[in-house]
Amino acid sequence: MPYTLYSYPNNYRAQKAQIAAQYCGIDIELPAFKLGEDNKSDAFKAKAPLQKVPVLDTPDGPIWESHAIARYIARLRGDKHLLGCSFYDQALVDQWIDFSTTELEPARALWLYPILGYMEFNQQAYQAAKKDTTTALRVLNGHFLRNTYLVGNQITLADICICTALVEMYKQVFSPKYISQFPNVSRWFNTCINQPEFASILGKIVFATKEKQAPKPKKDKKKGSKKGSKKGKKGSNKDKKKNNQEKKKKAPKPVHWSKKLPQTTMSLDASKKLFFNKSPINEKFFEQFWPTFDDNGFCFFTMEYQYNDELKVFFISQNLIGGYLQRAESCRKFAFGAMMLCGESEEKPPFKCCGIWLFRGTDMLPEMKAHVSAEYYNWKKTDDRELIKKFYMGDDLPSGKVLDRRYFK
Repeated sequence: MPYTLYSYPNNYRAQKAQIAAQYCGIDIELPAFKLGEDNKSDAFKAKAPLQKVPVLDTPDGPIWESHAIARYIARLRGDKHLLGCSFYDQALVDQWIDFSTTELEPARALWLYPILGYMEFNQQAYQAAKKDTTTALRVLNGHFLRNTYLVGNQITLADICICTALVEMYKQVFSPKYISQFPNVSRWFNTCINQPEFASILGKIVFATKEKQAPKPKKDKKKGSKKGSKKGKKGSNKDKKKNNQEKKKKAPKPVHWSKKLPQTTMSLDASKKLFFNKSPINEKFFEQFWPTFDDNGFCFFTMEYQYNDELKVFFISQNLIGGYLQRAESCRKFAFGAMMLCGESEEKPPFKCCGIWLFRGTDMLPEMKAHVSAEYYNWKKTDDRELIKKFYMGDDLPSGKVLDRRYFK
């Protein structure tokens, strides 16, 4: 049975597996695929319950999630050493792949998606994305000061994953002035894309001559209505005066969603202070909290990371939590959360990332839905009070022993 990869054209997530297949000498078929239609079919849902691409059909069954697919391809030809030549090198390959997942790709999405039309431009999010990208590139630039490749003396899956994530950025937003700060990264990038295995998939890459900007959100303008020509001069003057008055009026400010909620007697700020009024936390918090809880004005959601099997380096997994909480700043006034890493021990991966959130309202916050990484988690509303207490302060969760917990207050 041949290997079949389902994806839309030029998907950098699929290109990871395609380039790995070139190095391993493995043929992969790419049938025509229309996102939004083909992934909604019952046949595709049976392969990938999340209805996302890429998905790889293998003789043993389907595989979804891009890094799992790329690793599978790399393992088919262990003699090519795409996953490293030693146990230590294998860990380093995993380290850099996780670095791409947690540090580079979220910022990539936030910078590129408004340009590609996937989301509306937001100045604050754009600045945060550029800052995070710069931080990631500095790390890479420092590494390539003394190294030709990410791991060892040859291209590995780590180089493939990070290079493909950067391609669209070099083409769209890395202006010559900006990328000149990272000459070692560009040297490595050019080395990669000029390899036959990369070039056969990526084609010729034309670098940006200036940073492409996303279209700014359009402001609605109130248009005056035209009057019929049959009206006399007096009527026309009246209409003109009315239209001029309407133009002078300021457009009404949009009402924030929180203003439309029914009033509540519960104070989120007071609840946060109650939780932390003893060091490190108030262990009797929930005994005092539940009598004041307003289930018509607040709700709880649990979250679980969809790619837990890829969390194999503890400190990088911690960065996943830190990065998520940093980018949740817009939720500050309306949420109180906790995110955890669970597992057997810090030395025994994989780890599991999960969390709990108290939101204002009876549904998930619009700001949280717009979070650049929210789509990588499974969200579930809950009213299980014992489970909620465990998430906020328990040592053991359904995902395992709590190894690290961080609060969003």
